[in-house]
Amino acid sequence: MEHITLLVGLTIAVALLFDFTNGFHDTANAVSTTIATGALGPRTAVALSALCNLVGAFVSVSVAKTISGGIVEGSAGVQPRVILAALAGAVVWNVVTWLAGIPSSSSHALVGGLVGAAVTSAGLHAVNGAGIAEKIIIPAALSPLIAGIASYAATRVAYRVQRGSTSRGETGAEQRSGGHRAGQILSAALVSLAHGTSDGQKTMGVITLTLISAGALPAGSGPPVWVVLAAGLTMALGTSLGGWRIIRTLGRRLTHLGPLQGTTAQTGAAAVIFTSSHFGFALSTTHVVTGSISGAGLGRAGGRISGATVRGMVVAWLLTLPGAGLVAAGAALLTAYGAAGEWITVFLLVGACAALYARSRKNAVTAGNVNDSAGTGLAAVPAPGVAV
Repeated sequence: MEHITLLVGLTIAVALLFDFTNGFHDTANAVSTTIATGALGPRTAVALSALCNLVGAFVSVSVAKTISGGIVEGSAGVQPRVILAALAGAVVWNVVTWLAGIPSSSSHALVGGLVGAAVTSAGLHAVNGAGIAEKIIIPAALSPLIAGIASYAATRVAYRVQRGSTSRGETGAEQRSGGHRAGQILSAALVSLAHGTSDGQKTMGVITLTLISAGALPAGSGPPVWVVLAAGLTMALGTSLGGWRIIRTLGRRLTHLGPLQGTTAQTGAAAVIFTSSHFGFALSTTHVVTGSISGAGLGRAGGRISGATVRGMVVAWLLTLPGAGLVAAGAALLTAYGAAGEWITVFLLVGACAALYARSRKNAVTAGNVNDSAGTGLAAVPAPGVAV
């Protein structure tokens, strides 16, 4: 019994570590456009995002229930050690992609880890294939397209309205800049709030799954209040550090956004994320925001997106589920050896994170240089000459 209690505590600690990496990995989803357009300073934008992420974690628990009961079959006898292995795979994938500046999906890393560890430990019957297809795979394919189309259309309409206002004699750039700045700040707050209702729920779900698998909660339970609070605070802490490498990729290397485009991109993304959270879809906020930014970038006359950046991101998206799953499968083989294997898994995880962090310091991206185009070999996309 003592071993089970210790294992549950260890698993919850690693779950919060995943939540922390999710926070700084996905900060870019909410603030990259606001920083790139200069609507807010980098540190102010990140602080706003952290606060709204925390609030969003308390708005809904629909996604948490999907994670705790819609991916791994409760009848398969999945133990806390399997969840520990799953989280190890998700954390490693998050840190590797953060180091590379690739906005991959923390959500899919977690799902891939759960699937890889569960299949390795209990077989294919341990996975709810229908639930994964309905709540994860199909939304993953459709969400960036929906967000991109919506943002493209909104951007086209907004520029036409703006041009009409200018032709009627209103002051152009000066008067609009204030409104666009306020719009970007509000829409950035909405995206952060939506991120809390989506990604903030995932750690709650996996901790709840751990408690259910250990017999501390009955099957089908929602997350206790202390789980909601711990996950919300941890994600807010991670967000407050700023995932500067990924902020640079989304804000400077995918496309060039003006203030109006930043507002339409963030508003479109927030709408899609809020809707998906309502239905309990474990959606990738990274996919949604990337699609939304791309649509807004193309919605301006002369706008374009970086093909090289898009290709790199799509490859990372396709590799996330199997990549995190393979790491988790290896960790599951270790944890099967009992307490010794579980501790070895944790030590290897901490060592890998420390080594990757040390590597990142050799070419640090900070609030001071996040808008620079140098650093990964991808030039920032130049601004289009004319807006319509």
